[in-house]
Amino acid sequence: MAVEEEGLRVFQSVKIKIGEAKNLPTYPGPNKMRDCYCTVNLDQEEVFRTKIVEKSLCPFYGEDFYCEIPRNFRHLSFYIFDRDVFRRDSIIGKVAIQKEDLPKYHNRDTWFQLQHVDADSEVQGKVHLELRLSEVITDTGVVCHKLATRILECQGLPIVNGQCDPYATVALAGPCRSEAKKTKVKKKTNNPQFDEVFYFEVTRPCSYSRKSHFDFEEEDVDKLEIRVDLWNASNLKFGDEFLGELRVPLNVLRQSSSYEAWYFLQPRDNGSKSLKPGDLGSLRLNVVYTEDHVFSSDYYGPLRDLLLKSADVEPVSASAAHILGEVCKEKQEAAIPLVRLFLHYGRVVPFISAIANAEVRRTQDPNTIFRGNSLTSKCIDETMKLAGMHYLHVTLKPTIEEICQSHKSCEIDPVKLKDGENLENNMENLRQYVDRIFNIITKSGVSCPTVMCDIFFSLREAAAKRFQDDLDVRYTAVSSFIFLRFFAPAILSPNLFQLTPHHTDPQTSRTLTLISKTIQTLGSLSKSKSASFKESYMAAFYEFFNEQKYADAVKNFLDLISSSGRRDPKSIEQPILLKEGFMIKRAQGRKRFGMKNFKKRWFRLTNHEFAYQKSKGDQPLCSIPIENILAVERLEEESFKMKNMFQVIQPERALYIQANNCVEAKAWIDILTKVSQRNKKRLTVYHPSAYLNGHWLCCRASSDTAPGCSPCTGGLPANIQLDIDGDRETERIYSLFNLYMSKLEKMQEACGSRSVYDGPEQEEYSTFIIDDPQETYKTLKQVITGVGALEQEHAQYRRDKFKKTKYGSQFLEPEVPHILSVSRLHLRFYREHPIGDKSFQNYVRQQSETSTHSI
Repeated sequence: MAVEEEGLRVFQSVKIKIGEAKNLPTYPGPNKMRDCYCTVNLDQEEVFRTKIVEKSLCPFYGEDFYCEIPRNFRHLSFYIFDRDVFRRDSIIGKVAIQKEDLPKYHNRDTWFQLQHVDADSEVQGKVHLELRLSEVITDTGVVCHKLATRILECQGLPIVNGQCDPYATVALAGPCRSEAKKTKVKKKTNNPQFDEVFYFEVTRPCSYSRKSHFDFEEEDVDKLEIRVDLWNASNLKFGDEFLGELRVPLNVLRQSSSYEAWYFLQPRDNGSKSLKPGDLGSLRLNVVYTEDHVFSSDYYGPLRDLLLKSADVEPVSASAAHILGEVCKEKQEAAIPLVRLFLHYGRVVPFISAIANAEVRRTQDPNTIFRGNSLTSKCIDETMKLAGMHYLHVTLKPTIEEICQSHKSCEIDPVKLKDGENLENNMENLRQYVDRIFNIITKSGVSCPTVMCDIFFSLREAAAKRFQDDLDVRYTAVSSFIFLRFFAPAILSPNLFQLTPHHTDPQTSRTLTLISKTIQTLGSLSKSKSASFKESYMAAFYEFFNEQKYADAVKNFLDLISSSGRRDPKSIEQPILLKEGFMIKRAQGRKRFGMKNFKKRWFRLTNHEFAYQKSKGDQPLCSIPIENILAVERLEEESFKMKNMFQVIQPERALYIQANNCVEAKAWIDILTKVSQRNKKRLTVYHPSAYLNGHWLCCRASSDTAPGCSPCTGGLPANIQLDIDGDRETERIYSLFNLYMSKLEKMQEACGSRSVYDGPEQEEYSTFIIDDPQETYKTLKQVITGVGALEQEHAQYRRDKFKKTKYGSQFLEPEVPHILSVSRLHLRFYREHPIGDKSFQNYVRQQSETSTHSI
């Protein structure tokens, strides 16, 4: 989900590797060990949770998490919890990284000290405050100043124990006074509208003849402040929960008698408590936060066209896409956006064929074909990950789940056998698993996605043409990807391919490692298979599979998936599981009488139907055919005073559902929209609020069949696997080129050096593949020109944004007269910059650093 900003879309995403924690405080009991897990939070909203690591003070998680961030946030937070079976899990400590600080830790392992967590430090949300100072004449004729403090509203307050009933206390505080007043409690909302005014006397009388009412004495101004505390009204005996505070000195009224602004809530006493650092342990994290600012499509035309014609450039090493792979620090950096762009425009097969052919021509030994981390290998890996994920799930997921649940012992290393285990039984368990997975894979060829088959066909042809004397190279060129880089890694680490929700336990992980090794060797068709194992016990185990039927099955499978044009449309008719998980749904009201309450249910989406049941594995309580889904839209929070709700609209009624968090809500809305995108009766308008108490809350229409009052959101591509934004990928490629501009310039120098003389190559140029210096130089010049033009657009956008930014604003319309609507489009909103964080100060500093550069 992108945030729209005047012709520009802003996308946020984060990729996190949660490594390990160390030196956690001991449990206050005889055991001293803890059962810990880690959560990832946007502010205080949990969006991911790791597995529980039992009985450890240095738990290793090793879990990856990626998500598109659908809303604004202040902190990316990580909490370490200690599981308590009988009571609420207790928080050991947290790491909170402010959004503006995320670039400091970009893509590098960092140890963070865990910080203490208490009610006074856990704050989020913002407050809209207005102050007005006026003169009042008392009965004695003395002029005093009265301060009107208006609390308008709050946004984004935290949900505490499943509810939020907020109120505010307001005080004019000074050395000798603290007069507090209180708003009404707003029930069941974390976005309360207060709009209450409180009056305070500023006790410094002045003569009536004095005209100005702003000229306070300096010491008076410095000693007075307005203090606003937010609280959650609680029925529990230990009192109301503190939600945050803000303090505004009265000297903000020095220039004017009125003042209005948005403020971020702060921890109590601004979080200045002195706590011992380092006594809670530390957490190792690797965080990659990306923010893409995407202009409209026409801005990217020149660079996009240059990239898309890469497959037709001779030699391909002189193309823009290949050059990106040459200058990037890691080939995968370039491969991810390139593959997504080429997939979006249907050009991925010719591009990969071109770079694969070039790599094969440079390969001297058929045994090393496609074994390096080249641009070709990384691009094919990324294509398989995008286009083949559902194929992988259909093929492997049921068996992987069974292995995880059965916990059969499969250890065949005599040194690692536990007491009571039998080597022959373990070997038989492992043999059955390997046999089963091998058969599933080799019989799945008809379901292999077309784009993968077309790529494998080009690899097979290129390898066979280059090494005509090696009859097996046409197989090993394909098996090095489908077995070595697709099936074997998925078996080894199923959580990385969404086959399991978390890392498997140590015993299951060992079983999957042994299966993966065997499958990888079976698929490699190596001449001496037993010799390919370093471990003697693996070589002995492999004798079970040293039969010709296994080699024949592999070759038949490879022949099938690398044959161009063989597609059976009926082969993909079986239901594909797309997403599943617990959510809360409201009763649909199919019975005329009865409670329409909320219940937790297990939801399951395939490409055929959307269903829910009481628990995973139960019979469905309700199934909605995909063709009956007319729209999938968010539901306004005010409908049920619940966050993260959406609606699945059917012909007769709407199903109202609450997801666990904003990331999950977005994921469900996206996938449901995609699968139903081509339904013939899709709606164009819908009701953004619920039908309650005899009318629609949004438009007040009384009929439950009244047409919708708001247009449905824009459609998404119907192709579930390849939901790609071409402009966003081009923006990412521009960013990479811009990041490595010095390398592009060095590559230009290398082209010039080679064009002028054929002498010894300079060492600094030797890392670049340059087959044709003149063609490469021409492309480099076009790339640098295209990147420069986009950089100018970004610089202009940053300047315009700085001019229109109002500190303390929350998307407020600028104070301009009602002029022509066309002009107002260009002055639509101030940017959001509530007071209280360092984001605005950082922005001002960045602007001053770049202000000397002109377009």
